[in-house]
Amino acid sequence: MVSDEPIKPIAIPKIESPEIVALGQKLWFDPRLSKSGGLSCNSCHNLAMGGTDNMPTSIGHKWAEGPINSPTVLNSGLAIAQFWDGRAKTLQEQAGGPIENPLEMASTHDHVVKVLNSIPAYQDEFKGAFSDYTDAITIEQVTRALANFEDTLVTPNSRFDKWLAGDDNAINEQELRGYQTFKQSGCVACHNGELLGGGSFQKFGVFEQYTTKNLAEGRFAVTGKPEDKMLFKVPTLRNIELTYPYFHDGQVNSLEEAVQIMGKIQLNKEFTDAETADIVAFLKTLTGDQPKFQYPHLPPSNPNTPLPNPFGK
Repeated sequence: MVSDEPIKPIAIPKIESPEIVALGQKLWFDPRLSKSGGLSCNSCHNLAMGGTDNMPTSIGHKWAEGPINSPTVLNSGLAIAQFWDGRAKTLQEQAGGPIENPLEMASTHDHVVKVLNSIPAYQDEFKGAFSDYTDAITIEQVTRALANFEDTLVTPNSRFDKWLAGDDNAINEQELRGYQTFKQSGCVACHNGELLGGGSFQKFGVFEQYTTKNLAEGRFAVTGKPEDKMLFKVPTLRNIELTYPYFHDGQVNSLEEAVQIMGKIQLNKEFTDAETADIVAFLKTLTGDQPKFQYPHLPPSNPNTPLPNPFGK
């Protein structure tokens, strides 16, 4: 085991409430949580695409353009907070946000619980999963189930994790050289730990301002402090080859370009083409086992279930 490295292997979580996790999985894929009946959590955080949608910003209700790039949901439970600006402290707190956001699922918590409570099969599952279930499903139970499911979406056993565990053959010479450049250049000051990120908020554009048309201002939107402008949660580098496009505005499509931009504006360093290729090779060793599960079968609606409203009429 390589114990003195600033990066740590992803640990497989212990599932303490499998019934709640299974329920959260169904809710994750259920588009009836949205006003249109056409968007689910998986629409923007597609588990077949690295937990993202591979778009600069997501498509929301009635083709609304999202304001910021959708970060990966994979390993997100290990982060210091949720959203780019960290406005949600926990996954459960985060889970309730997109449901009511008019640019995302455009529903309401009241509507969601009315839909779920109208479906007897969901009532039975919530009753079996939650000891605090009384006579109706609550939004707190909905968000708790979603958060419990998200906590299981970890990606262990990357080739780099195997190298950390002592397998010298898990990565090749170029990938190891890229990791050494990554460390020596100072990237690990922010991209460290299990997530290689997600543990702090940092100014984006330390030595040079990042040019973007995106209006997001990072932590400033939460704190109102001028010094927090352009402070964003450091994104995880786990599965980074799958989670393009990059940065909060989603305007960079290649890892090579992302590495060169980060070197220039964050480290005041111009990476050579060879150094860039080495770092990118290292970053691709961070792709772990993707979540595996059986696609859920959702209980059908019935005549008492509130109807979807896809076109806002």
